[in-house]
Amino acid sequence: MTSPRIAFIGAGNMAASLIGGLRAQGVDASCIRASDHGAEQRARISAEHGIQTFASNAEAIQGCDVIVLAVKPQVMKAVCLDLAGHIGADQLIISIAAGISCASLEHWLGARPEATPALVRCMPNTPSLLRQGVSGLFANSHVSDAQRQQAEQLLGAVGLALWLDQEQLIDAVTAVSGSGPAYFFLMMEAMTAAGEKLGLTRDTAALLSAHTALGAARMAVASDVDASELRRRVTSPAGTTEAAIKTFQAGGFESLVEQALNAAARRSAELAEQLGQ
Repeated sequence: MTSPRIAFIGAGNMAASLIGGLRAQGVDASCIRASDHGAEQRARISAEHGIQTFASNAEAIQGCDVIVLAVKPQVMKAVCLDLAGHIGADQLIISIAAGISCASLEHWLGARPEATPALVRCMPNTPSLLRQGVSGLFANSHVSDAQRQQAEQLLGAVGLALWLDQEQLIDAVTAVSGSGPAYFFLMMEAMTAAGEKLGLTRDTAALLSAHTALGAARMAVASDVDASELRRRVTSPAGTTEAAIKTFQAGGFESLVEQALNAAARRSAELAEQLGQ
């Protein structure tokens, strides 16, 4: 597919990661541009990726096929209101801001019945910074098949991109993968502390925990069976792993995980309501 011309509104860490992923895939620097209010940030991203940068958002999007809204949720309304009169009917808008609904974005961008923008809302996670991320994507009814491909190509540059049929499932994606890295960091933190109490040095316990998590994740991704079967295969009857697993389950591990994800999903919905006002 011919590379679309892409404008990033905001040149922070996630935008830089997406730009780096696109460049690594062979997208020419001439097809990518970015705007940012910070002169230092513009200079940094231009030097690193060889792209053209702008202080003006409206100037940056001129002649582009795809506009990526990569600003903080708290300033999204002001950015969209500023862009409202400058977006063309054939331009695809992709928002990577957490907690901002399509309805809010459409309203701020000045949508009218005869001119609603093609809009994709997505929820990437922080491993995207290492091109090991996963993103949930939802497209409104105005997004064409070609534009869906463009959105998938863009988010696929930093990891796995999965399409959702319903926008409200973004809250579930936020609970599972958006916030998910922190759950594994918490597990590694707890394992490190427990290993230290068992006599290991903190550095050794931390390395063991992190690399065990990495290895287990790679096994799960590469396997043709689900996590429960992988767990069964490494849990010998009356062995050490079974002793640990039974302790987790006796403490209500599965129920606690479910409660935690429900809390994250509820908070995601609450933030969408607050930020969309």
